[in-house]
Amino acid sequence: MDEVEVVVAHSERATLRVGDVFLKVDADQTRIDREVEAMSLAPVPTPEVLWRKPPVLALAAVPGTTLGRLGGPSTGSPAAWAAAGAAIRKLHDAPLPPRPGRAGRSVAALEAELDEECGVLVTNGILPVDLVTRNRQVAEAAFRPWTPAFTHGDLQIAHVFVDGDEVTGIIDWSEAGQGDALYDLATFTLGHEEHLDDVIAGYGTDVDVDLDVIHAWWSLRSLLAVRWLIEHGFDPFAPGCEVDALKARM
Repeated sequence: MDEVEVVVAHSERATLRVGDVFLKVDADQTRIDREVEAMSLAPVPTPEVLWRKPPVLALAAVPGTTLGRLGGPSTGSPAAWAAAGAAIRKLHDAPLPPRPGRAGRSVAALEAELDEECGVLVTNGILPVDLVTRNRQVAEAAFRPWTPAFTHGDLQIAHVFVDGDEVTGIIDWSEAGQGDALYDLATFTLGHEEHLDDVIAGYGTDVDVDLDVIHAWWSLRSLLAVRWLIEHGFDPFAPGCEVDALKARM
């Protein structure tokens, strides 16, 4: 019998791997429903749904390897990063899914959440005041009107698989929905700024990709993630992770 590998586990959800099958256990049925719906609509390679029995979703493994991970080296070539950019553009150009996703929060709601989180980070001594203040200023550029796109909502590089220079699968769609396209581009390149030009080359220069907004999303996403990561057993202070991303904006 294949060994059971714990891919990720915390109080909200867990993902296990048994051979070529991934078992996602999620107490929030809405997230599972949204993930299955998004995969059925996305015009890019996604995992095959093997079966569903709430609260478990079984998915087939996708071929290839990831482009890397946050805090680790990139394993993909510039052409592979460009191919990922092209796949992201194809997703963003697709017909809109029926509801907002993680990247589609309103400016007012997002700004209120960020201000509250920055206050907690400073009051509890989690991050230095100057680091929080500077990145809160950088994040301001994300608060602007945007045209809704079909967004993944959690497009970490660990969620994109390639074989050579071809994208073979994009996983973890529970945060998908209508949202800001630049949120996806920023999430994908967080911690790997050196590949942003490759991604944009594949994404296409016929659309406006505002680098200040991508920088803003790097800061905003990192500020919102630090405390959650600590509370769920992850280390945002590890080299190349969220706190280093914040320091890079100083």
